[in-house]
Amino acid sequence: MTEDIVARFGDLTAVVVGDVMLDSWLRGSSTRMAQEAPVPVVTLEAIDDQPGGAANAAVNLAALGAHVHMLGVTGADPAGATLNASLMSHGVDGLAICRNRRTAVKRRVVTGSQIVARYDEEDRSPIPESAERELIERIRELGPGADVVVVCDYGAGVCTPAVRRALLDLRLDLVVDAHEVGPWRECRPAAVLPNFREVLRLLGEPEQEGDRVAFLTARSQRLLDETGARRVVTTLDGEGALLHRRGREPYRTRATPAPDQMSTGAGDTFTAAFALALAAGAGEEIAADLAQAAAGVVVRRPGTAVCCRDDLLRALRRRGAVSAARLAELVAEERALGRRVVFTNGCFDVLHRGHVACLEEAAGLGDVLVVAVNGDDSVARLKGPDRPINSCEDRVAVLAALGCVDHITVFDGDTPEELLRLVRPDVYVKGGDYHPDLLPEAELVRELGGEVRVLGYVQDRSTTAIVNRIRG
Repeated sequence: MTEDIVARFGDLTAVVVGDVMLDSWLRGSSTRMAQEAPVPVVTLEAIDDQPGGAANAAVNLAALGAHVHMLGVTGADPAGATLNASLMSHGVDGLAICRNRRTAVKRRVVTGSQIVARYDEEDRSPIPESAERELIERIRELGPGADVVVVCDYGAGVCTPAVRRALLDLRLDLVVDAHEVGPWRECRPAAVLPNFREVLRLLGEPEQEGDRVAFLTARSQRLLDETGARRVVTTLDGEGALLHRRGREPYRTRATPAPDQMSTGAGDTFTAAFALALAAGAGEEIAADLAQAAAGVVVRRPGTAVCCRDDLLRALRRRGAVSAARLAELVAEERALGRRVVFTNGCFDVLHRGHVACLEEAAGLGDVLVVAVNGDDSVARLKGPDRPINSCEDRVAVLAALGCVDHITVFDGDTPEELLRLVRPDVYVKGGDYHPDLLPEAELVRELGGEVRVLGYVQDRSTTAIVNRIRG
């Protein structure tokens, strides 16, 4: 069970190697524009300094329960002192300090919830040889005792060829988050986690405006070949992520979209949770879902945020879209407590009163309501090329807000047959003017020991009617 995986985090030791920075958030109010330029005047009210980059990955690992050593480089300057103190307060140790190097700082000016400016200070030259030697010694000292090594290579000078060779020589399981993943190919990482733009650079592809999931799916095996990794996780912000494995179809996680300015550091959180889950023995799909849940915690918080173990456990227990594998775990837990499981499925595009009435009635037929939602491609096949009106992520988010819904999953087939075999519901529910015996799923549900119920039809309430009225 996923909670058991999270409980094991406290037994793990993680080493983080990479480029650290200080994320500084300058917050204030603005009531006027400047006279000398068309920009807002922000009256500074607070400064929030947080570990960023590899340091943010490190504090997320520590907050999730792991014992963490951070191998990076700062300058002997006030920003470096602030960053070191912040890491120590999170229980993370290990930064080297260079007197002739400037600590990287990203400062964001924020008024209300809007970032109005950002200015950076950084030194992207390779680190001095003395610092490089110190890092390599620490890698050789700490690496053999680590359960997982996380590399955060943002091209800021820490991950030199000599550092990569030191990691290669130890034959460690590496989880690599890098702006350029190509140089890490010889290390044969356990996983690499590029975002979409980094994938395009890796593959030499131009900017894409179409379906990013379809684009990546078509290039899944090529990604594995180009990176040399056993797993590639391509992160897509509000669209979730795709997990690529050799010889298998990509597995997609689902995310609830958040404003772009709220996503700072979410990738570091995803990387930290994914790495720990793999080290704790989770299956790849469970690890990806768990990492998505952790990232979902921080995108709803201001600044550079951290997901702790309790945050993650709460997120996992909240209603929301889960994988089929996770759903099987949850249903097993519910049944172990003697609960009666009700299952229904549908597109739920433009949620209306008829949907809500049906779901509330369905929930009253048992103790736990599972809702399976048709994915976007499935809806288009069933309803036509101009549907769905709302994306799968948006439809799931609305359903998750209903108190009567306990668990949500997404399926891309035309029928929920595989999910029915997995869940084996006590009651299968459909709404509308069907006869129970005419439902295509009825025979399977009865074979599995469940009963079939058709609920009352709410007159004059349908998505098609609503869409037609809008278009008219």
